[in-house]
Amino acid sequence: MAGGDLRSLALVSTVVTAAMCYVRFAAQRLRPGLPRLAAFLPVLAVLPFLPLAFHATHPRAISGFFLAWLAESKLLLLAAGQGPLHPSLPLPAFVAVASGPVRLRAAKAAQTSSGLGLVSSAVMAALLAVIVSLYRYKEQMNQYLLLTLYSFHVYLALELVLASMAAAARAVLGLDLEPQFDRPYLSASLRDFWGRRWNLSVPAILRPCVYRPVRAWLGSAPAGVLATFLVSGIVHELMFFYITLRPPTGEATAFFALHGACAVAEAWWARHDKWWRPPPLLATPLVLAFVMVTAFWLFFPPITRPGADKVVIAECEAAIAFLRDAGAWAAGFVRPA
Repeated sequence: MAGGDLRSLALVSTVVTAAMCYVRFAAQRLRPGLPRLAAFLPVLAVLPFLPLAFHATHPRAISGFFLAWLAESKLLLLAAGQGPLHPSLPLPAFVAVASGPVRLRAAKAAQTSSGLGLVSSAVMAALLAVIVSLYRYKEQMNQYLLLTLYSFHVYLALELVLASMAAAARAVLGLDLEPQFDRPYLSASLRDFWGRRWNLSVPAILRPCVYRPVRAWLGSAPAGVLATFLVSGIVHELMFFYITLRPPTGEATAFFALHGACAVAEAWWARHDKWWRPPPLLATPLVLAFVMVTAFWLFFPPITRPGADKVVIAECEAAIAFLRDAGAWAAGFVRPA
């Protein structure tokens, strides 16, 4: 991260902390509903613009996910008196939960492990480094092989970033946290993949923000599912804007709308006990293949078309080179004469 982005990080962190302190203060004194929402409006208006303070793609995209999606959704839920935030939380915990991928663990799950272990993290980091090193041959690669590497890159990077953020909150604040992923490579259905295994911060927010209100309003679970996937697609358009700084193309919305329709069809099929369904050993490869093939078609082109993938690769290569040089320097420093 360049010096300019380090200054941006300090500025954005200061603004977010101050904003969340104000939100907690207002929530303690105003009842849920329009009074709270009106008080939160200045913060809700500012948060989506803060990621644009970063020049590098990675911090811009990560802060966009944290602030323009998770934080905005949590503040809207708090305005309605719902969600993971509560003004009674200690201030450091309130700021962490409000502005990051942090979910407090339910009491009944307190005895189970959370997050990635050191060994798992090291293995994933090594795999990500290997994938980045293979990009030097990208011009000679088959397009679908390259997109497959991109798929693994997205998973490993998200797993490591979200787990490290949650681990930092655990270490500094002593919070008991829930894991962000649950082995999505074992998904036996699209509902399993999106609802119970992939990037769990997102379904945890979309359920109370979109699915439950739409289901209650229309009296239809399928309508709630379709609305949830549609909103996810629209917000992904914003995430892609942070990555590419280009106008939305609609392809991310189409990707998630397609998956929502397929998830609804999948649930309808599952209600017929006597109808054929693939055995578990076949179901998981089919689900993962469907996710990847549709991602090749609709998810990746908005990123690869303007060349944003090349920028991401260059930043990853620079980060790995920095870590390699820092490790060599540290090894030389501690090596006895």
